[in-house]
Amino acid sequence: MTQVAFHFNAPDKMVYTCRLLRKASATGATVVVTGEQEELDRLDVALWTFSALEFVPHCHGDAPAAMVAASPVILAGAGHRLPPASVLVRLGGALPADIEGYDRIIEVVGQGEQDRLDARLRWKNYLAQGLTPAGHDVAQRGGVHG
Repeated sequence: MTQVAFHFNAPDKMVYTCRLLRKASATGATVVVTGEQEELDRLDVALWTFSALEFVPHCHGDAPAAMVAASPVILAGAGHRLPPASVLVRLGGALPADIEGYDRIIEVVGQGEQDRLDARLRWKNYLAQGLTPAGHDVAQRGGVHG
């Protein structure tokens, strides 16, 4: 069964997501990131710039098939076919139809009121699908380390 976790209260959603993706790719996991295109574009830039000494390999979901297959992190906006992966990281937006193919789903929620309201609706959506999300307060735990 798919595990769903909400990482909420992220002070800087992009930096937190970069650290999360760095950690996941270091373990060998393949990760698909979904969200609004504007947010994915900001994440793309952040992945290139958040650490001067590291690079998190990634590509967009509409890249050539060979590149998508070789990338540990795929940024997939609306309309992109979601490639197989072990982890789905969500920055918001509509929930993809086929979530059963993922071992884990991580919802990253910032501190803005609209982000929180949207996350509450997604939480209820998961409950309606028979999934019980877990909540992790990023600000309380100090975020993803490193």
